[in-house]
Amino acid sequence: MSRMEMSGITPRQLDVLRAAAEFQDRHGYSATIAELSERLHASRPTVHEHLAALAAAKLIVRTAAGKARSLRLTERGRQLLARARRPESAEAAATSSLEESSSIPLAGAVCAGYGIEPNEQNDRLSLKELFGRTEDLFALRVKGSSMVNAGIQDGDYVICRRQSVAQNGQVVAALVDGERAVLKRFFLEPSAVRLNAENDAFEPIYSRDCRIEGVVVGVIRRL
Repeated sequence: MSRMEMSGITPRQLDVLRAAAEFQDRHGYSATIAELSERLHASRPTVHEHLAALAAAKLIVRTAAGKARSLRLTERGRQLLARARRPESAEAAATSSLEESSSIPLAGAVCAGYGIEPNEQNDRLSLKELFGRTEDLFALRVKGSSMVNAGIQDGDYVICRRQSVAQNGQVVAALVDGERAVLKRFFLEPSAVRLNAENDAFEPIYSRDCRIEGVVVGVIRRL
């Protein structure tokens, strides 16, 4: 019996689940039915039926009724995708390959002050060592200059940890009013969420409909 048969979903439903996960990981917020329909070259009613089946199998959930971007994979759904990507016999090799692909050579240290003695190393800089669990991470490309005073510039890539809650003062990727994806500093106030820019040219955003998609844990910049 195949894994898909064991999970109670069809190959086409697995395609829908995979498309939803890839969209979420790429954009930091969930796809609409229309976007999944276009991506999968399927009608909206068909995609809706597949999503209903995935929800019944507890592979996805709707975090807010009536909202266009409220689709979220459950932990069970992501585990199913991980199993579907590779046979069990190859899991150890695939894990090793992932660790290798998410690291670069660490050649030593360099001083940004008055200089230090060269210290060559034969090591690797690993995303897992820097940020912990890599399966919870996703990257977003920054568009705009509202966060420049936080060291985040237009064209940078922010590394985010997928989570739905944040502490006051953390920089978050959030979905406002179900449709606007923003990168701002988070503050919870008595009657609303305040999302602050790190640039005096931008006013704060106040919202009662704010869904946190992830908390920023790092920045990557190509010079």
